[in-house]
Amino acid sequence: MTAVLPASRSPFGHAEGVSDDEFRAAMSRLAAGVVLVTALEPPLDPDDPHAPPGEDVGMTATAFMSVSLDPPLVLVSLRTGARMDDLLDEQPLWAVSVLAESQRHIAGRFAMKGRVSDRLLFADIPYVRGKETGAPLVGGALATLECRTEQRVTAGDHTLVIGRVLSASLPSADGRPLTYFRGRYRHLG
Repeated sequence: MTAVLPASRSPFGHAEGVSDDEFRAAMSRLAAGVVLVTALEPPLDPDDPHAPPGEDVGMTATAFMSVSLDPPLVLVSLRTGARMDDLLDEQPLWAVSVLAESQRHIAGRFAMKGRVSDRLLFADIPYVRGKETGAPLVGGALATLECRTEQRVTAGDHTLVIGRVLSASLPSADGRPLTYFRGRYRHLG
């Protein structure tokens, strides 16, 4: 019987021989759809009528997928400690807008690091509020989904959020999807 030894670890916690750059480069060859994940942050003090209202929060994601048809479940991967991860740890209701190729500017805007407030990012984007979640649903998106968190799974430096789909619609189903490949937003075809 041959014993299987664990891979030796580098100081960064990766299996020996796999650097962050090598892993990132390999995964950049996987084309992905681009979505905007949104949620309504509740007011800081819901009992105080003079407290500032809750704020809309949005985040561009490419790690999004369907998980199950029965029940309808989706999964989004969030960097642990990111604003959206923290918000969805407290707020179970959120939404997803599947972006069209004409919405590249929206994807880029919500992918910015170090932004102060999402309020300005939503300022000139047409959206409606989801009936189930109150979260923004982007106008012109290929599809929109409203979700309620069913499960959160820690996976390395990310949190996998599995959501039950409460509603789904196709506001602009005739468009083409925005994709992400080799570190850039792309058009199909």
